[in-house]
Amino acid sequence: MKFGVVIFPGSNCDEDMIYTLASTMGQEVVRLWHKENDLQGCDCIVLPGGFSYGDYLRSGAIARFSPIMTEVIEHANEGGYVFGVCNGFQVLCESGLLPGALLHNNNQQFICKNIYLRSATSKTLLTATIDPLDVLKIPIAHGEGRYYADQATLDKIQERDQVLFRYCDESGEINREANPNGSLENIAGICNEKRNVFGMMPHPERASDSALGNLDGKKLFESLLELQTA
Repeated sequence: MKFGVVIFPGSNCDEDMIYTLASTMGQEVVRLWHKENDLQGCDCIVLPGGFSYGDYLRSGAIARFSPIMTEVIEHANEGGYVFGVCNGFQVLCESGLLPGALLHNNNQQFICKNIYLRSATSKTLLTATIDPLDVLKIPIAHGEGRYYADQATLDKIQERDQVLFRYCDESGEINREANPNGSLENIAGICNEKRNVFGMMPHPERASDSALGNLDGKKLFESLLELQTA
């Protein structure tokens, strides 16, 4: 599978993602500068974490207008895979590829720590091989990660099984205490209706190498690759 990692001014998790995809997962990866208009034949476009354009206005609000996003949106609309992590998730919501928005954390502080989450659906490439009872420990690092949508949108994404992950505690219980940022329904990630665009706030690329003492994030990449190549 050929991956393209988009680099915006202010991206700071692009090299982490490239390392994970290329060195850990053994995939072909190209760097895509935000001013480019060519996705270079990539199968999956990744929007990494960071602070695109310094997070001025709202996080992701300026990056949404970068030239390459025209191609990313077209790629997604044609059924191509797009995966946004943290700031990338924010960009996907700002661009309309995913519903809802990411607001300031309810404590109004930047949060950087390991959290726990569980898969909420097995009906996407990103989660299909992950046991829904498995508790994954994956780090977050964001100031605007509180998922929000109006009630009609929230009902729709839940009815259509578009929630990818929910925050939980170490034992797997989904409750208010395990919610690090105030996200509605403990939502940590969602997909679109066509199930080819994925967004999540936790950073699986930061939990995919044995040197980090955590391989839980690697399970997402393994699921994506196993089913895509099956």
